[in-house]
Amino acid sequence: MPVYIRKGPADIPEPSDSSQGDEEQELFLSDPDQLQDQLPQPFRMIDKVLDRLLDRAWDFISQRETARLTEQANKAIPIMQVSGDVKLPVRTNCLACPEDGRYIFLGHPHGLSVMAQPQGIITASSSSPYCVPVWQEDQVEITSLHITCLGEMAYLLASLDDMGVARLFAYYSETSHLIKVMNETDDLNQRSVCVKFELSRGGDYGAATISYNGCQCLEVYRFPKDSWLKELSQHTPGVGDTGKLSPVTMLMKIKPPKPHTGSTMKSPFEVLQKTEDGNVIGSGQNHLISSRQWEDQDAVFKSVYRKYMVNNTSNTTDPEDRPSCVTSHFLLPGGLSSVLGGVKPQTGGVAVAVCLWWSGSHNLLQYLLCKAPKDKAEPEPKPDALWPNAQEILCSAVSSCTRHITLGLVTGLVTVWDRHLGLPLSVVSVEADSVFSSIIFVDYWPSTATEDALHSQGPNHTSTQVHLLVTCKSGACHLVYAGRGLDSHDVTQLSERPSDPGCFPVVTATVPFLRRLALIMQRNGKIFLQDMVDRRVVCCFSLPDTHLLASPWNPVFLLDPTQQSLLITGDQRPGRDSGEDGGSRLFVFRFQDAAVVKPYGHGDDGRASSHQGQSGTGASNLEETCNLYFRPRIESVEERNKVMTEIWNQLQEHAALVLLQNRQQAGTILQNQQQAGTILQNQQHPGTILHET
Repeated sequence: MPVYIRKGPADIPEPSDSSQGDEEQELFLSDPDQLQDQLPQPFRMIDKVLDRLLDRAWDFISQRETARLTEQANKAIPIMQVSGDVKLPVRTNCLACPEDGRYIFLGHPHGLSVMAQPQGIITASSSSPYCVPVWQEDQVEITSLHITCLGEMAYLLASLDDMGVARLFAYYSETSHLIKVMNETDDLNQRSVCVKFELSRGGDYGAATISYNGCQCLEVYRFPKDSWLKELSQHTPGVGDTGKLSPVTMLMKIKPPKPHTGSTMKSPFEVLQKTEDGNVIGSGQNHLISSRQWEDQDAVFKSVYRKYMVNNTSNTTDPEDRPSCVTSHFLLPGGLSSVLGGVKPQTGGVAVAVCLWWSGSHNLLQYLLCKAPKDKAEPEPKPDALWPNAQEILCSAVSSCTRHITLGLVTGLVTVWDRHLGLPLSVVSVEADSVFSSIIFVDYWPSTATEDALHSQGPNHTSTQVHLLVTCKSGACHLVYAGRGLDSHDVTQLSERPSDPGCFPVVTATVPFLRRLALIMQRNGKIFLQDMVDRRVVCCFSLPDTHLLASPWNPVFLLDPTQQSLLITGDQRPGRDSGEDGGSRLFVFRFQDAAVVKPYGHGDDGRASSHQGQSGTGASNLEETCNLYFRPRIESVEERNKVMTEIWNQLQEHAALVLLQNRQQAGTILQNQQQAGTILQNQQHPGTILHET
């Protein structure tokens, strides 16, 4: 068979507008984005031009962003140097200062020491203060201190050592007096361990968290403050504890709530006898549910949610077997519970109640401290107010005026309660990557013109807006803005989960005398101030080259609001020779000397923060309490009417839509029924149709 071969080079035809090469036709095999056919000309050329423009624009944006980040990285963060330092004789475990800021008390492995602050100034040029031992005892290591002012130059100290022993001291005229060992006992086998020991502002009450047999209880004490001041003034200065002071009175001992079990009561009359007056929401202890009903309900629950319970086999611990821990806060006058409970009006910032919650519980309980006397003494104190929450409580905080109480719940909810109204102020959902570890109020926040207008109307005309700093166990931090209303809350993430374990924050605290600044301490020893609005680092704190931060995982520090200073303990770097400047030292950073933080102090107009930092002015009788309740209702009537009108309009629109859908469904059903009837009739009488045809 002859074979014909074309002579000369092969001509390559030019591609037409509607044709594509083999590479372009098979491009979708290598590029998933090209699954569809390409556009024809001239649209394909226009698409290429637009792609090139977008690529060039993105390259330009990337270059500018890289340059900005490089400039920001090259820009040096201001460093705050040490203003002064004090040599410490031994290792210091804790620091505390009273409200007047005249002294600094230190806890050591062998007792207590005090350091006076001359006129609130500690600088390198002035004479350095020194620590003076005020109470010493061998084999006693003080680990916690809490202090408050009893009167002029008189102070009350609550200490806790490493063995769980709580002691109460009085310091007057440069002399310490041991008042009482709170959990002292002769039998060591029955000795209880104190976990926490705190005092109310002014020293009228104290609360000790006592642990025994794996369970905790809260013991609340009343202190004879006036008698102590008279007895201390009669002591000779410098002689020591020459006499015993008036004894301490235990006001109440609050035990954890009993678990819910089956009831043995047979009639509702027995339940009513247990509830007494019934003016408080109950905790659910008095009911008519029998044990058999509990068991049946539990069996039904397990059968319905069996597949979820199998997946969560790790959480098999019985809630009754978990240790119940308590968290408490003292509350100043104000709120409905104190007035309804018959409490006499208190002045001078004396605590009137204590609020607490137990781990694993949903309820916030309040106990009045100055209740009217009753004919019979209660064997176990009952709460005067119970505020239920939707989920388990993880952490809590109280504002400085104690008007607001915030709770961090287990699923990322933050609830803020208003004590003056007895109602939740706001409930905010925080999208956190882990559960909450702590929550604190930002009491010093720049006030707005609206808030200033409310403040000028009186002490009770305050804005219902609070700021909270929430820290998660992952290390992430969030700033929560909460207010009354649906659109009056916001959440801002200040920091994410750190990728480097050394950057994990071990301390996150607000600076009470600087607006919108937070103090951050990390595991790697880095200490800095962060602006909570623009999230930038304002300045860093630098210790001398000879020392490092003592115990970076649990640093010992103190923010003194009176002297506006930060005190940090530092240890000598390993390998350094112990000379004159060696050993442990207390380093002082005075914010008044730093120009970088002056924009965050008091403004020239004298405008301070919002109502969170003001002292509480509660109602003293039922009439004032009602006025406090109805005043915000009257002020917000226009906003509530507007919201109510919008809700009714939405309901009417929804009702009209549902009615239209029902009519359409009814018409469809009727039409289907008619068609089905016609088909059935045709099937039953086929001859009729043929005859008619």
